[in-house]
Amino acid sequence: MKLPVNIDIAVTHITKGLRQTTVASFGVALGVAIYLFMNSLSAGFSGFSRDNIFQNNAHIKIYKSDEISQPLLPENDSNSLNVILNPQITTRSKTLINPADILQKVKQEPYVTNAIEQIDYTVFYNRGSTQLRGSGIGVNMIAYSEMFNTQKYMVAGKIMDLQGNINGVIIGSGIADKLNLNVGDNISMSSSYGISKVLKIVGIFKMGNSIMDDSKSFVNLSTAQQFLKEKASYVTTIYTNTIDPDNTTRYVHQLQTITNYTVEDWKTTNADVISGDKTRSTMMDSISLSIFALAGFIIYNILSSTISQKINDIAILKATGFSGKDVIKIFIAEALIMGIIGTIIGLMLGSVLIFMLSKVYMGGPVGYFPIAFKLSLYIRSFVLGVMMTLIAGYLPSRRAANVDPVEIFRK
Repeated sequence: MKLPVNIDIAVTHITKGLRQTTVASFGVALGVAIYLFMNSLSAGFSGFSRDNIFQNNAHIKIYKSDEISQPLLPENDSNSLNVILNPQITTRSKTLINPADILQKVKQEPYVTNAIEQIDYTVFYNRGSTQLRGSGIGVNMIAYSEMFNTQKYMVAGKIMDLQGNINGVIIGSGIADKLNLNVGDNISMSSSYGISKVLKIVGIFKMGNSIMDDSKSFVNLSTAQQFLKEKASYVTTIYTNTIDPDNTTRYVHQLQTITNYTVEDWKTTNADVISGDKTRSTMMDSISLSIFALAGFIIYNILSSTISQKINDIAILKATGFSGKDVIKIFIAEALIMGIIGTIIGLMLGSVLIFMLSKVYMGGPVGYFPIAFKLSLYIRSFVLGVMMTLIAGYLPSRRAANVDPVEIFRK
């Protein structure tokens, strides 16, 4: 099949200048490969960071926030005297009123995939003269594991061994190591309310998070209520997972219509982590786009050099009837061919780098190096690679289109 004359001329320029074509294509390939690799790296770290957040944090939580004391008399003007000059927290109990009803209403929402009740309390782990301060969690352990996949992090014992066992406890590996305890051993635990219990260890978890492993323990809801001297309806928090964790802001507004308690999504709770992810992503984008710009500059220089070398050929083309648009099409076709070749090579090179790094085992709960294979990144890299070469090819081609053949022949 015979190519259109403009494309045929572009292909001839490329094949006759293989060295320049190779350099230009390599520049594009390098830019595409680094862009794909660095953004896959950023996506992998963001995914790993999110997984760590969701180890023990639901998409949305409902709880009773602290209430601040208010002046006994309203402030009518600047000359009025406030009765309370030093506002303080007045909340005595964190319990939710009628939590079972709230839980039922939450579960009926179409965007909710799971919801559980939880009790948080301060606890001390005792063995002889050794005492560790930590935090206890009272839950329905099977429901909790369904939400947070806790069974994945169990290094001894099973989640189901705690279900219905009011004298059982699951502790973090850090607590077990410090107190030299194992599954089947007894551990003395006391709350800040002076309630002490001797519980049997039915499981040990290790999440790779020192805050969790060195301080957290799980007991049944009724056991936690006993530690706090509370009745059977006592619940401090309702955790909720949704079908789309990125759309929790809308879900928060909807849940707020069914309860007067504070409804807070994971983005608000972990604002500092999300800010760090955005900073890292911005930095990766800036570096990779800078390399892209460098690759575009290489193509621009090569085409500018080609135009300077072939200025007589361009004059002949225009003298024989080629318009300025035809000249632009020729050099844009050159840039596009070099760009597509370089982009495809760059995607393959980037894939090799991603694959190699994904096979690096980091150990512990991290497992293999967190780097992401994402189709959207491949599409974005391809589009940017092609767009960059088109822009880099269009700028010098405009100069070629304005060549006056009469002036060239006079010289």
